[in-house]
Amino acid sequence: MTEDQLLVLMIKYLKDSKRGALQQMLDELHPYDVAQLYRSLPDKHHHKFLTFLTPDQIADLIQELDSDMQIEILHRLGIERSSKVMNLMDNDDLADLLNELSVERIQEFLDAMKDDESEKVQSLMGYDPETAGGLMTNQFIWIKEDYTVRQAVDKLKDYASFSENIYYLYVINEEKKLVGVVSYRDLLIAHIDDKIKDIMFNRVVSVPVDMDQEEVARTIERYDFIAIPVVDQQNTLLGIITVDDVIDVVIREANEDIEKLSASGKDIDFQTKALTASARRLPWLVLLLFIGLVSGSIISNFEETLEQVVALIFFMPMIAGMTGNTGTQSLAVVVRGIVTQNLDRKTIIHLVFRELRVGILIGLTCGVLIFVIGTIWINITLGFVVGVSLLLTLITGTLAGTIIPLFLYRMGVDPAVASGPLITTLNDIFSLMIYFGIATAFLTQLQGL
Repeated sequence: MTEDQLLVLMIKYLKDSKRGALQQMLDELHPYDVAQLYRSLPDKHHHKFLTFLTPDQIADLIQELDSDMQIEILHRLGIERSSKVMNLMDNDDLADLLNELSVERIQEFLDAMKDDESEKVQSLMGYDPETAGGLMTNQFIWIKEDYTVRQAVDKLKDYASFSENIYYLYVINEEKKLVGVVSYRDLLIAHIDDKIKDIMFNRVVSVPVDMDQEEVARTIERYDFIAIPVVDQQNTLLGIITVDDVIDVVIREANEDIEKLSASGKDIDFQTKALTASARRLPWLVLLLFIGLVSGSIISNFEETLEQVVALIFFMPMIAGMTGNTGTQSLAVVVRGIVTQNLDRKTIIHLVFRELRVGILIGLTCGVLIFVIGTIWINITLGFVVGVSLLLTLITGTLAGTIIPLFLYRMGVDPAVASGPLITTLNDIFSLMIYFGIATAFLTQLQGL
């Protein structure tokens, strides 16, 4: 069935109060699909739909929704039923959800939860949400180094439902320090009486609890891990981060960089109201408005040149547009490189000179083309002026798109704030100065065009 057909059937079951039929349908669906149907379900049916679900199903549903809809569900359920659902949710997801609520509301929910679950969630809420601590789950299975394989497998069976995901078993000593790791494969091929300390890998790649989430994502990407342990300064095992959480981070960080690059503001999507979206975009646009006035003043300063050589006006949009485009391309390359690589002095110098060579090659190619076009269309002098101007402006635009974000990065500022519109506006100024400066130098030869 298509999603629309499932939605129609769901509404029919709700209207007819066919709880069993609805449960049978939901049993065949993934929690993500149930969440998609819930989003499409008219508001008037939301409450009844929730009453038909078990606490486990509601816990799965909430974890697939955005924060606004999660909070809406909690309000619909009330404190008592919400607390039962929260006891079943993954602690890291629950911590993120509670952080969206007021302090008073958080305390109400925590007080209604089981004491042990409440304590685990509160410990996660104490970490910065953009660090490894804020990203990890403290629901994981650990084993001791003096366990046998039989003991490890028995514990795995007993606690399988406790852990969010089971990819590796992390080994600790008597002081709860992380000392090793074993995989399912290690357990399968080992003898049942082998000691864990004899089959485990001693060199464990872990991340500190205060590591930035982007660096955590890079670490998992480098080693192709499915999960990675989180430790404190004493190497005490605190939790694990799974690859599904890292994917969320990568998508979220990419969206933030796109928002900054386009100067569109954070948190603007299809559902954002027009007034809110405008308020988030305006600061950047007002800044660019005043910077853009400089372009107008440049043109006015070369008014005499334009009056004498009207043909120059035709090539202005092309010069400015091409310069802005190359700058934006270089900006995207640099921001992506900063996210995926560790930039040292040598790498930065190499990148700047590489982009300089790129600018020269692009400038020569485009400059020669426009020189030929300008010569055939008008005359060789104008073709030369436009061609040389395009060469120099493309080099300038490429360097601006490279150096500005690198400078911000070295200054400890997020380079993504060097947004596309900002680079484009600055390059408009550079290109007009170069274009009219060269044209003025050849004004005598250009008069009459």
